[in-house]
Amino acid sequence: MSVLLFNPRSNLYKPRIPNSILQVAASIDGIYEWIIVDGNLEVDPAQKIEQLIAEKNIKYCGFTVMPGPQLKQAIPISIDLKKKFPRLKMIWGGYFATNQHKTVLQSGVIDFVIDGMGDKAFPALINHLENGTDLNDVPNLIYLKNGEIIKNRKDGIYDLDTLQPLPYTKLNDLYPMKKYLGKTYLGTKTIAYHSSFGCPFTCGFCAVVPIYNARWKGKSAQLVYDDIMLLCKNYGGNAIEFHDNNFFVSEKRTVEFAQLIKNENMVWWGEGRIDTIDKYSDESLTIIREAGCKMIFFGAETGNDEVLKMMDKGGTQTGAQIKKFAARMKAFDIVPEYSFVLGAPAPTEKQVWKQIYEDIEFIKTVKQINPDVEIIIYVYSPVPSEGSEMFEKVKASGFKFPATLEEWISPQWENFDLRKNPLTPWLTADMVDYIRNFETVLNGYYPTVSDYKLKNWQRSALKLTSNIRYNKKLYSKPYEIKALQKLFKYRQPEKEGF
Repeated sequence: MSVLLFNPRSNLYKPRIPNSILQVAASIDGIYEWIIVDGNLEVDPAQKIEQLIAEKNIKYCGFTVMPGPQLKQAIPISIDLKKKFPRLKMIWGGYFATNQHKTVLQSGVIDFVIDGMGDKAFPALINHLENGTDLNDVPNLIYLKNGEIIKNRKDGIYDLDTLQPLPYTKLNDLYPMKKYLGKTYLGTKTIAYHSSFGCPFTCGFCAVVPIYNARWKGKSAQLVYDDIMLLCKNYGGNAIEFHDNNFFVSEKRTVEFAQLIKNENMVWWGEGRIDTIDKYSDESLTIIREAGCKMIFFGAETGNDEVLKMMDKGGTQTGAQIKKFAARMKAFDIVPEYSFVLGAPAPTEKQVWKQIYEDIEFIKTVKQINPDVEIIIYVYSPVPSEGSEMFEKVKASGFKFPATLEEWISPQWENFDLRKNPLTPWLTADMVDYIRNFETVLNGYYPTVSDYKLKNWQRSALKLTSNIRYNKKLYSKPYEIKALQKLFKYRQPEKEGF
């Protein structure tokens, strides 16, 4: 009996190590035969999956499903497989599966949802199904029983040092690892790596919150270092993207890792919180920069303290601190990458516009303080964080998520989780256009440093073309900037990463 694990396409531009599905493979490695199909590297993954099902005794299919691009493969392939192989057990995990589990399970296509970490749940589920025993004691499992949704006990985050190592060698046998280590702003062979799970905060717009419930655990600095060195030695990695939800929670762990990696000539990036890293000592920040930390992603979200409170941002982050921290980072030569979420709900259209205008002016102030701050702009799209003030306002507005899987991949919802077209009642088309037009002008006046292919003369041409618009607040219809961006194949980090 074999298990097929599918990683739906998540990126049109460069594949990354499929850590999520590889983590599941590690949990059953040596117990059951498994094979991975990576939609990022297959021309026709549906055909590949059907071929493998025909050739091998595959009874279980596990899909990792994030919101956004992965739905375009995950949903139609799952529907088609269930029609052709009705006895095949379909198991979904990932943020989309957990946050939309009712729609997923009531589709009649997906049999089980893994809610959170699957390291114990996935092998336990297969064991019970193979033996015909009750599913009550399978942790982190959501399923239908007699038409009723059953949610089993939720485990906390496991001690990551005790989990099975990821089977990179077996992945390399299926897909050459060199295809996953692509050129980025950070380096020529960039490793994608997860060193921790969860986040100790409860932001009301974050998909992680319902899964980990304000919990966080990280691998030890030594084990992270060992894993990175293994990937460097065997496959030639020379840079790291830490895809943790919050890499910098522990100053002690971060500094320990930095001291271990500092002589390895590695460049790295991770995600953190402003109010967390602002507590780091100057000595710690100096150490991590000397150890290769080149850029850190921060969820600035907004300069409006009232909106930050509504977002349940938690911690101590304020608009004043966002500006102060931008200034502080100049001394350490670490590029702060600030993301902002514009278009949060408000009682009236006038108030929504006011928030948008204020956030745009705040962004421009941050750039005055530290021109090296990278700005990432998203339009707010709801996340089902039940009980949060923000989601309660979303529900009160009349907003509803799709009721079927098919609707999730309809044209009007296709860009929802990319925060391009949020379909929220309080945002008008004019508001979304205004935000996007400002973003175009901003990216023209301050081209992202992460577009390593952009030449200096092209940066100058973009800045010159955007100069009057940016300084005179003339954001409407910036066609000339868009034309240059298209001509230069300008890369937007919010769409393409590095």
